[in-house]
Amino acid sequence: MEPVALRIICEEHFSIAAVLRSLRMMLKRGPEDDPQAFFDAMRAMLFYIDEVPEQDHHPKESRFLFAPLLARAPEHVPLLERLEREHLDGERTVRELQHQLLAWELMGEGRRPAFTQALNSYITFYLEHMRLEETLILPAANKVLTAEDWARIDEAFMANQDPLGGDAYRSPEHERLFQRIVHCTPSPIGLRQELAAAR
Repeated sequence: MEPVALRIICEEHFSIAAVLRSLRMMLKRGPEDDPQAFFDAMRAMLFYIDEVPEQDHHPKESRFLFAPLLARAPEHVPLLERLEREHLDGERTVRELQHQLLAWELMGEGRRPAFTQALNSYITFYLEHMRLEETLILPAANKVLTAEDWARIDEAFMANQDPLGGDAYRSPEHERLFQRIVHCTPSPIGLRQELAAAR
């Protein structure tokens, strides 16, 4: 039977990837004729990345998944060390993106190219980070970690609260963030076009 944590990690990766792709889609469209809605949506999605993956998902991967794997899968030590460095750099990077977005909003179009380049690089990096975890690290973990390891990992990840992960994962405080993202953002995660068409 597959550990519960593997399913949760992949579901959270799916949510993160949906946000990243929506950020890229929004960036490509630009503010158009509704800059307030554009910047609101971009801020909400970057806050999601800062609040959920950086504060909850990554620390648990590092502590409960990577740590036991370092001891039991020596062939993956260089990759685990790389992924851990990326976890440690992630919070700083997303905060820089939030600052660059604010600079674009407040200072004007001259700040757009720097944000565009930084966000596209971040999205490419993050999607590759998750691909490596899913194709190399999770299969290795499933093969070498013990039932006792998985009990600890399952317990940690079952406590997660992903605003985009469905009602079962959402706390009341995350409901507001969920509603903000869904109502301000186009698909694949949002309903902005459908809500506008219904008016």
